[in-house]
Amino acid sequence: MTLPRLNIYRHDRGARALVTLAGVIDPVTAPRVRAALEQCLRDGITLIDVDLTTVDRCDDSGLRVFLDVSEHAAEAQAFLLLHHPSPQTERLLLDTGSDGLLYPMRPGGARPQRT
Repeated sequence: MTLPRLNIYRHDRGARALVTLAGVIDPVTAPRVRAALEQCLRDGITLIDVDLTTVDRCDDSGLRVFLDVSEHAAEAQAFLLLHHPSPQTERLLLDTGSDGLLYPMRPGGARPQRT
């Protein structure tokens, strides 16, 4: 039996959704992430919190999903917030200048600093 490369959990509270991702975000799994986040917008969610605590790896295909959905959210007057990215994902966000768009958060709410 093959284990899934990515699990997606969603918990709604009014117009806010917590989407917890667990596993790997890559070209194979990125379409599932996109579908889950876009569904939040279609359901009228105005604040999507994405918990990346248990994401082992996120490549540029995952970054593209987050950027696209963030743009779609802004068009719908909604927000996408990333929480607890791994050091690798945090570096990807910083290196591409995407940290300002996606508001990655560290425990305690501190934003990472550019180096």
